[in-house]
Amino acid sequence: MPFWRAADGTLREVEGSFARYVDSLAPYFDEVVLCVPVLSKARGAGTAIRSANVTLAPLPHFDGPVQFYPRLPLMIPRLLRFVRSVDLLHHRLPTPAAVFVSACGRLFNRPEFALVVGDLHALLPSMPYRGLKRLLWRAYTAFEERNVQRIADRSLTFANGEALAVKHSRQGRAVIQTQTTTIDADAVNTREDTCNGGRVRMLTVSRIDPRKGLRVLPEAVRLLADAGIDAALDIVGGPVGAPGEDERRAIVDAANAHRVADRVSLLGPVPLERLLPAYRDYDIFVLPTLPGEGIPRVLLEAMAAGLPVVVTRVSGIPSLVTHETNGLLLESASASAVADAVTRLVRDGALRRRLISHGYDTARAHTLEAQAARMMRDVSARLGLSLRLSVTC
Repeated sequence: MPFWRAADGTLREVEGSFARYVDSLAPYFDEVVLCVPVLSKARGAGTAIRSANVTLAPLPHFDGPVQFYPRLPLMIPRLLRFVRSVDLLHHRLPTPAAVFVSACGRLFNRPEFALVVGDLHALLPSMPYRGLKRLLWRAYTAFEERNVQRIADRSLTFANGEALAVKHSRQGRAVIQTQTTTIDADAVNTREDTCNGGRVRMLTVSRIDPRKGLRVLPEAVRLLADAGIDAALDIVGGPVGAPGEDERRAIVDAANAHRVADRVSLLGPVPLERLLPAYRDYDIFVLPTLPGEGIPRVLLEAMAAGLPVVVTRVSGIPSLVTHETNGLLLESASASAVADAVTRLVRDGALRRRLISHGYDTARAHTLEAQAARMMRDVSARLGLSLRLSVTC
């Protein structure tokens, strides 16, 4: 996600999860230089980088490959200067810039490590493109998949969840499974139960695009109403590009068609500092996401806040969520599957409290501090680097 420099001098990120990730790694290094797309003006409130040792090597803003590749001649000199200025490279994949940064790194003999957080190939069925655009996206996906695998084959690589770790591991070079997160040790709530009020308040936190399966949610709210459950849904997150805008309109149209527009609210992006405490105002978290990502960090945010989680059994999610232990796994991203799972939680207090309790255990095991310590232990040992803090976990 893009950054910008705020009027008070702080670096801010649109979404917040990457800013928290950077803050978790910053104590291990003398300086962290972010080679990221930078906006010319603020986009919302954003989330500030807290660490004083983080600086920028700015790139022109791009949302994806369509904006990146026409600017490649402008990017290359900046990428070369960036690589020459640092001692260690870290790639967060997939991103179109990574293969070029990695090539520059080999030119200057820079050690590197990578974190794979998404699966472009798995996203293909959910992309809304047709005709020539679909052919071009398939070609780009194949190109980028090869680039990610080349980096994984040459570098110390971590992956967000078991599915991505297995996909990118090769004989003699295993990818290390990790879990991206935004929560710290103080973020775990203490409430034992939800659904104690009259209306059941459901929450979804997600970027709005076709890959997230969000357009089924208005029908799920209507099915709950038909079953006698007074439920409302808030969706937090902004649209991503033109497909995201189309998806947002489809969600609004579905809410109107199912006559639940008064029960479904699209709140747009919310800064992480305000979002994390806001989770505690809700009863159930739902995310009918489609294949293509590792493990959404919002699942741990919901668990830490004491929300029972309903999510699809796709990608790396089953390596974090165990069905009927710390969440409910859906076999399909359908309105009826979501409604059935929510109905179970509303009507079965023992199940709901069990999911909340085990969700807290899961959240405590996957804090920012724990994840960073485990990753930096491996970076230090396998790349032979002496880091600023002792690396323990």
